[in-house]
Amino acid sequence: MAEVNLEPHILDLGVRARRCLVQIAGFDATVRTDPISDGTDQATPAAGAALIPAAVLVPLVLRPQGLSVLLTRRTEHLDKHAGQVSFPGGHVETHDRDYVATALRETEEEIGLRPGYIHVVGALDECLTVTGYRVVPVVGLVHPGFDLRPDRFEVEEVFEVPLEHIFEPANHARDGLDFLGRRREFYVIQYQRHRIWGATAAILVNFYARALAERLVDDLVRWRPNAKLRKLCKIGNNLDSE
Repeated sequence: MAEVNLEPHILDLGVRARRCLVQIAGFDATVRTDPISDGTDQATPAAGAALIPAAVLVPLVLRPQGLSVLLTRRTEHLDKHAGQVSFPGGHVETHDRDYVATALRETEEEIGLRPGYIHVVGALDECLTVTGYRVVPVVGLVHPGFDLRPDRFEVEEVFEVPLEHIFEPANHARDGLDFLGRRREFYVIQYQRHRIWGATAAILVNFYARALAERLVDDLVRWRPNAKLRKLCKIGNNLDSE
C-alpha cells in the first residue's frame, strides 16, 4: 500500500468510525471472490474482454452531524459519463505504486483534496463496469480542515450525501436502459436533485451490504464526533474554492 503522510492533527480523530470501517473494508477483511458489477442483470463486460484497471476513492467525511459521502458531478462536455455523479478516481497509471496511489492521485488532481487529510482504511469489492473497467473502491476517512479546488474541465460540482441516506434500503431503487442491444438493470439512489446510478450506486449499495453483514450499519449511521473533532468541524470546509 502506498505510504501517506497524514496531517498530525488528524491521527487520533474518528477512531470509532475508523475501527468499524476497517472491519468492513480493511485490507485484511474478507473480500468476495467474484467482483460486483455496475448492475446485476448482464452488466459485466463480455467474457474474455480486456479490463482496464482503475481505482476510485470512497471519501467518508467526518461531519458534526455524522459521516457523509463526498461525490462529484462530471461536466457535460466530457466524452465519457458526461454529467454523471461519480467518485473521484480514474485508470491506473504506470507510475502508480498500487490502487491506493491511483485513488489518492486522481482525487487530488480532480478536486484538490490532499492525501494528508485522508486516512485510507481499505477497499470494497471490485466493480466491473459495462464500459470495460475493473474498479477498486478505496475507502478513506476524510478529516476536517481541507479545502477543495475542483478541476473545472472535469468536475462541475462537488457535494456530500449523508451516509444515513445511503444506508437506507428504501433509497436503493432499480432502473434500466438499453445498452449495446441489451437491457441493463442498475441501482439508482436519488438525493435531492442528484441521481446517483451505475457503478457509483453499485459501489454504495455494496458498501451498505458489507456493513449490514458485519452488523455495523447502526454504528456508522449513529457515529458522531468526539469533542476534539467537533471543535475542528466547526472550522468548516470550502467545497468550492477557487
